[in-house]
Amino acid sequence: MTEDPFVAHRSLLFTVAYEMLGSAADAEDVLQESWLRWADVDRSQVRDPRAYLVRTVTRQALNRLRTMSRSREEYVGEWLPEPLLTSPDVAEDVELAESVSIAMLTVLETLGPTERAVFVLREVFEMPYGEIAEAVGKSAAAVRQIARRAREHVAARRPRVQVSRSEQQAVVERFLAALRTGQLQELLDVMAPDVVLIADGGGFAAAAPAPIHGAELVAKMLARPDRVVSAVWLNGAPAGRIEIDGRLAAVSLVVENGKVTRIHAMANPRKLTRLDEPAELAR
Repeated sequence: MTEDPFVAHRSLLFTVAYEMLGSAADAEDVLQESWLRWADVDRSQVRDPRAYLVRTVTRQALNRLRTMSRSREEYVGEWLPEPLLTSPDVAEDVELAESVSIAMLTVLETLGPTERAVFVLREVFEMPYGEIAEAVGKSAAAVRQIARRAREHVAARRPRVQVSRSEQQAVVERFLAALRTGQLQELLDVMAPDVVLIADGGGFAAAAPAPIHGAELVAKMLARPDRVVSAVWLNGAPAGRIEIDGRLAAVSLVVENGKVTRIHAMANPRKLTRLDEPAELAR
């Protein structure tokens, strides 16, 4: 038997939904909804199953994005994407790794639903404007304008400096080593003076309710020795897994010029259910 196109492209479809939603749980729901629609389709009328399925997933993700806006507004404290355990192989595809990074997904949160869909489909998956237009219900000309605005918006907010994988890994390892010892000076040495810490507890775990700015304040908050720190790959980049008194947190870092400039700390237990098995991502 020939493998069903939905099964064959499942990793791609999950990646599209996850990049649009920033939530693996919501992405799985979208895939379930899309599968039910696919099951009712006359396959003989579908010329390009991959494109058809991407359009279906995009529409379902857009619907979910629009209904999620109120829950995001009511979210307790800072909202961060749901981290995914990934294999180091994901980092080999530089564009994919950047597109699913916690830093990029956080930037994508500042786009409207349609802008986010257009950016993801065009910049990450390189879909033709005509296909994107069908997926989002706009004209191809309108999609070109939306894509341009979205690119400019993202470019103004993404990390200013692109660092090599080796430099990122070296700085992350230094930061995690400093966390293990809990030494204030070691933390100060690896962070930029204007570092920002953003923590997401969602009301279910202790977390700063607003971003913390400045190396001194961030270091004082992090400098405690009673924790278990291990290195992991999250969202295509080296990162950290932290256990404190049986509670789990995931830490993703932005590195520029050999220093940590931004720390994303995910402590909401509802977002930490996928740290034991690597996610299957694909473009």
